[in-house]
Amino acid sequence: MAEPKTKYDRQLRIWGEQGQEALEKSSICLLNCGPTGSETLKNLVLGGIGSITVVDGSKVELGDLGNNFLVDESSVGQSKAKTVCAFLQELNDAVKAKFIEEYPQKFIESNSSFFSQFTLVVATQLVESSMVKLDKICRDANVMLIFARSYGLTGFVRISVKEHAVIESKPDHFLDDLRLNNPWPELRRFSDSIDLGTADPVVHKHTPYVIILIKIAEEWANTHDGNLPSTRDEKKVFKDLIKAKMIASDEDNYKEAIEASFKVFSPRGISPSMHQIINDSCAEVNSNSSDFWVLVAALKEFIANEGGGEAPLEGAIPDMTSSTEVYVNLQKLYQAKAETDFLVMEKHVRKILKKIGRDPLSISKATLKSFCKNARKLKVCRYRSTEDEFHSTVQLELQKYLTDEDYWYFIPYTINNL
Repeated sequence: MAEPKTKYDRQLRIWGEQGQEALEKSSICLLNCGPTGSETLKNLVLGGIGSITVVDGSKVELGDLGNNFLVDESSVGQSKAKTVCAFLQELNDAVKAKFIEEYPQKFIESNSSFFSQFTLVVATQLVESSMVKLDKICRDANVMLIFARSYGLTGFVRISVKEHAVIESKPDHFLDDLRLNNPWPELRRFSDSIDLGTADPVVHKHTPYVIILIKIAEEWANTHDGNLPSTRDEKKVFKDLIKAKMIASDEDNYKEAIEASFKVFSPRGISPSMHQIINDSCAEVNSNSSDFWVLVAALKEFIANEGGGEAPLEGAIPDMTSSTEVYVNLQKLYQAKAETDFLVMEKHVRKILKKIGRDPLSISKATLKSFCKNARKLKVCRYRSTEDEFHSTVQLELQKYLTDEDYWYFIPYTINNL
């Protein structure tokens, strides 16, 4: 059998070792292994989840051969759950698989405590009453639930969980954490040690754009009452200042500075979304709080004190035109600051854990490092219950339009305004 790092190499590049570790520790329950459920579980099994449990009391019928590729002619008349489990294990023998030959609707009614053992429950093709019942069970156990139902070429997917906190949210677009408009003392001193007016053309064209922007931003602030460019005209003047510092047309570092000047214009401090998270009522932690909210409580302390209104520094810098010596020194500065912030955060975390009566070492350094690195990208997702959704006035209004031909021409308008 291939080593996990080799076997899952391509996906490791996407979500990293921590993501893969979480996947391998997960336990998934599937209710109804028709084509929708089987396809869902197939993709999870190929990804390397820890274990699966399939609940389905039906037998394989001839009609299943045309829509479910995890069954074949030899399995007609046999347990569908058993057959699908066997095929899935052939796809990835590292995944533990078991099956229960019971109909999900009846199973939900008689085995409510069963679902608390899982990381995720995937329920397909359930009726409304069973969905509401299962949603209550999974919410009480704090287990994530996904409903899926297909109707030929259409269908829906519905996520339901009280709360889902994400540390490594991996947004598509996010500004580098360079602190160009709010450099810490060591970075400012390093910037001050470099002269943009040097007569040496080699040194001039190999000064990294980070230093260029820090120095010109400081120069601007000194002549504008401490303010940075905010209007379109001011930003244009700022870029012209950068361009005026060039002494040759082939200075890529200054071109990079002009292109990256928007990073200077971004607001100092933390984002509105982070404000919302650190001021959430869950940030007032107790012995029952999750590790995530303990980390958020520590983050709140850091921002209010040592961080000076900023989150812990990520510590990475992008590639840029620079001499090797200056780039390496700059890189070390960012890494050192990130390590300092991490150590301060660690003290806050250990102190909070002790205060709420938990083991001060119960949150690992690896988890804390990941949290510090991704502090600016935290996400907290909360979903209303399935029962609330089914009884919402919007749904009742939409059902009226869908069932009455006199209202059909209103459907596009209603959907666009949901």
